Amino acid sequence: MAENAVQRETVLSLRETIARIENRRLAGVVKAVKAADPAAGFRRKEEGSQASGRKVLPLGIPELDDILEGGLPLEGMTEIRNSETRDAGAAAGFATALSALCQQARQQKGDAGAPVLWISQSLASTEAGLPYGLGLKAYGLDIRSLILSLPRTVKDALWIAETALSVSAFCAVILEIRGNPASLALSESRRLHVRARAGRIPLLLLRQSGHEEASSAFFRLHIEPAPARERPLPDGSMLCGSIGHPVFHVIAEKSRSPAPVGLFLEWNPHDRRFYPVEPLPAAAATHPEPAHSVSRLSASSGRPGGADTMGHLLAFPRAS
Repeated sequence: MAENAVQRETVLSLRETIARIENRRLAGVVKAVKAADPAAGFRRKEEGSQASGRKVLPLGIPELDDILEGGLPLEGMTEIRNSETRDAGAAAGFATALSALCQQARQQKGDAGAPVLWISQSLASTEAGLPYGLGLKAYGLDIRSLILSLPRTVKDALWIAETALSVSAFCAVILEIRGNPASLALSESRRLHVRARAGRIPLLLLRQSGHEEASSAFFRLHIEPAPARERPLPDGSMLCGSIGHPVFHVIAEKSRSPAPVGLFLEWNPHDRRFYPVEPLPAAAATHPEPAHSVSRLSASSGRPGGADTMGHLLAFPRAS
C-alpha cells in the first residue's frame, strides 16, 4: 500500500511538472498534489499568479483572445505552423501581421525605432522564398525597422535567436525553420522559450511544412490560406472579380481549449487590425469558370478558333 501511494504521488507530481512546462493549470492535478504536499501546493499557487500576470497584446478578436488567454504573449514563444510548402506564404503573412502589431504597440509607447528580427534558415528561404521589402511595407510592417538574417544551418539560427532574445531592443523575433529538424527538439524549444521570457520579447517560431510535436511554446497556431473577399466600393457594393485583403484560417492546436478551434480572420494592413469573417460557401470559394472565359471571345481572323488535337491514339501489338 505504501509503495502504491508513493507511485501515485510521483505520477501526480510528474503531471503537474508537465503542466507547468506547458503553462497549463489543471485543477484536478493541483488539488491532488496539494493534498499530498501542502508546501508544493503553496508553490503552485505562487507560480499560477505569476503566469496569470504575464504581458499580452490583445488582438481585438474576442474568440482568439480567449484562446490565447488575453492576447499574443509578449514574453515567450508562440509557434506558427503550416502543413505544406504551398501554405508557407500564409503562415509568413500571419507572422508578419503579428510583428506589425508588436511594432505598433512599441510605437505607441514612444519606442518607434524598435526593430523586428527575421531569422530565416537557408533551407526555409530556399523553399518558400525571401521576404520582399515592398510587399512587407504594403502589408503594414515598417521595413525601416526590419533586420533580416539568413543563417546556413539550424544551429546557427538557434544561436542567433538565443543571442537576440537577450537584447531588449527588439520588439519581436521571427525564427523561420523548415520541417522538424532534430536540432530543434523539446530541450532547444524550452531553452528558447525561457530566453524569450527572461528577455521579455515575443518569439514567433515559424515552422514550414512541419508536423505537430512536443513544444514549450505557450500556444501553437496552424495557419491555412482562405479565399479572400472582394474589394468594397464607397457605395457599399463589392467590386466583382477583385481580390481584397488576405484571409487566414487560424486553428489553435495547442491551447487550454479541449479541442482545436478554427477561426477565419482578415488582415487589414492599413488599419493594422484583424477582422473576423465568415467562411465563403463552397460555390463562391471555387469558381467553376474563369471570370473572363477565352471560349466566349471571337476567333482570330484567318486562324482556327480552337486548339488542334494532340494526335490519335493507336494500339500496337507487343514486340514480345
